[in-house]
Amino acid sequence: MAHSRKTLLVLALLLLAAIVFALPMGRYPLPLGDLCRSLLDAWAGRPLDDEQRRHLFLFFDLRLPRIGSALLVGACLSASGTVYQNMFQNPLVSPGILGVQHGAAFGAAIGIVFFSSWPLTQAFSFAGGTLGVGLSLFFAWLYPRARFLALVVGGLVSSSFFVALTSLVQYVADPNRQLPELVYWLMGTLSRTEPHQLAWSAPLMLAGLVYICLNGKAVNALAMGDDEARTLGVQSTGMKLRLIGAATLVCSLTVVLAGVINWVGLVIPHVMRFIVGPDNRVGLTASAMGGALFVLLTDTLIRSVWTVELPLGIATSLISMPLFAFSLWYDWKRR
Repeated sequence: MAHSRKTLLVLALLLLAAIVFALPMGRYPLPLGDLCRSLLDAWAGRPLDDEQRRHLFLFFDLRLPRIGSALLVGACLSASGTVYQNMFQNPLVSPGILGVQHGAAFGAAIGIVFFSSWPLTQAFSFAGGTLGVGLSLFFAWLYPRARFLALVVGGLVSSSFFVALTSLVQYVADPNRQLPELVYWLMGTLSRTEPHQLAWSAPLMLAGLVYICLNGKAVNALAMGDDEARTLGVQSTGMKLRLIGAATLVCSLTVVLAGVINWVGLVIPHVMRFIVGPDNRVGLTASAMGGALFVLLTDTLIRSVWTVELPLGIATSLISMPLFAFSLWYDWKRR
């Protein structure tokens, strides 16, 4: 446990360093020294010149919402992936494989195209994510003797179904105004995150994330099976539903903020499990911090290296696949 707490401290320091590193990076440079002087002058009530106003605009309207969104998206995806893997006792499941992300994308697409209301978009996204994981669980219920495989197959069927429905929404969207934005958003991006969007989503995401991380002991018990959980005093059905609901909520809200970001909820939980061990009292927090660090660094990379920004969902997939292959090789070698 002491080693795990040291790991959490190291992750916290790495996160702080990544935030400081990400602030000045991007198409529009924002020197940290100039930013600090502009913030101090604004706080002291001194008159600001045009350059200082530009610094404050870049900080409050562009960098801060984007960095905050990257941290929340990464933390929520990774923590929800850890919950799903433990609740379903299946190391291969993730928000993407279970159909949660594509179901949430379908719900969010309906809200964006037909209603143009941020609260409704959030509600439709959560409903779609719930339907996605529900369809996967239905397949697992149909084939109890092959539940491990049926859950993965059900997730693939659920994802394909909601991808088709999302394509239908794209087909009826306005080709000049809505369709280009919808297609780019579905690739996964934080480039269009606005402060009010983060303000709407952050409280629910933080609440769900805190609830998940505070229930590591219950996740440990449920990961051993319902009978063992009841022996340890955990109400298995109710707690499992609450944890799956919280994981689905935060995962759905990541889709509203950033579109479909694949692999994070599958790879980072495995990597963190290798680092801190299987104890979810520490593992859930470590997974959330690792996911936040991974998405923030990936987003900083794509907006700093290339002149044309690569969609975040594509970048995370390209980086995560080698990581996942390495984790599988490392697990095989340990055995």
